[in-house]
Amino acid sequence: MDALRLRAATPADLGTVLSFWKVAAEGTSISDDRAGVERLVARDPEALILAERDGELVGTVIAGFDGWRCHLYRLAVHPEQRRRGVGGALLAVAEERFVRLGGRRGDAMVLERNEQAHHAWRSAGYARQPEWSRWVKPFTG
Repeated sequence: MDALRLRAATPADLGTVLSFWKVAAEGTSISDDRAGVERLVARDPEALILAERDGELVGTVIAGFDGWRCHLYRLAVHPEQRRRGVGGALLAVAEERFVRLGGRRGDAMVLERNEQAHHAWRSAGYARQPEWSRWVKPFTG
């Protein structure tokens, strides 16, 4: 088995990433389409981090930084690659990015029903912040 390779996504990767999320990610959002991910990579080329092993995509994380806060999205690991250090390696690279950019705290979007993800986030040192909830409003164009 090859070593894990971590790198920023390129526009050429986006079809593969979207297909990967259908297998490895829990749930989808309004921006999980080609146009949404293209905008992400065009705006912040280092935000979408990929993990590859043996030439195959095995994990992703989005490490978004708006100049003030550090947000983590789409930490997804292929089911056959879980518990092999992929998620931890992705988070380490994301956290290094945040520190390099001046970030001071990371937060993650995690579905309430995704108990497996809760364990992974706790293991990585993250804690649920019960006094906050997420409020959303979809924009229609």
